[in-house]
Amino acid sequence: MEFADFTIEFGTARTVPNRTRQPTRCVRSVHRQQKMILHDRILPYLDRANLLHVARLNDYWFKLDEPLISAFVERWRPETHTFHMPFGECTVTLQDVAYQFGLPIDGHAVNGCLSDFEQLMEGGKPAWVWFGELFGELPPEDCIDDFTVSFSWFQNKFRVLPAHASEETVQIYARGYIMMLLSTALFMDKSGARVHLRWLPYVADLDGLGKYSWASATLSWLYKCLCRVANRNIKNLAGPLSLLLYKSINVVDGVINTPICFLLEKVTPSLVFSSIFPR
Repeated sequence: MEFADFTIEFGTARTVPNRTRQPTRCVRSVHRQQKMILHDRILPYLDRANLLHVARLNDYWFKLDEPLISAFVERWRPETHTFHMPFGECTVTLQDVAYQFGLPIDGHAVNGCLSDFEQLMEGGKPAWVWFGELFGELPPEDCIDDFTVSFSWFQNKFRVLPAHASEETVQIYARGYIMMLLSTALFMDKSGARVHLRWLPYVADLDGLGKYSWASATLSWLYKCLCRVANRNIKNLAGPLSLLLYKSINVVDGVINTPICFLLEKVTPSLVFSSIFPR
């Protein structure tokens, strides 16, 4: 069965038949585990933030198959936010995000901006002043780049929670863990090595983190990353890529709502690849 591809050439949209198309590039996946210990005393804060399941998944390392991800990306169409497969269309849905990551769908929108975001700070407080108040100190200058902090500083500073730490110290470590978790598991960018300060307004109120719709924000970020990499000059793909791996195996194997850990053991990447690009 021939499958129609929607392509744009010289500014004009046209539909062309796709005859056994093979992938023409290998997209590099930007994926990094945060490598921070999940201390028992910060679990209640993660639970109240509805991020505990994501944190537990982040403790398990699995290698993303870049050729497989590349094959799936070849089928992404920004016009419809769907994958055009030989057997029809499919996409990653809010149900997928909520089921696999345990993230809430209902709640306040996760918003903000990457520039001039200090206007959102409490009382117009400068970002680095607020950072120092929330974390007790500022990173050294060589770990700071504009409004970002290197992963290495967070990993070295908050990796081991001191025994008999006060509750205030536990909250600081919980904020550090959550900042890293958001920047690696859910909202990884192509730098793959920095945490943006835009998360400060959220971690400032640990009890209020659970009021946000993290599932819709995660899905929106994944769609945005996929639309960027649809440009054939872009080689790096960031975002929650485990969702792509889950979706590709889920669709090919014909199962619904099977956890990622079980799918990885059940279906081989070669089976998925051959189904996306049939010979």
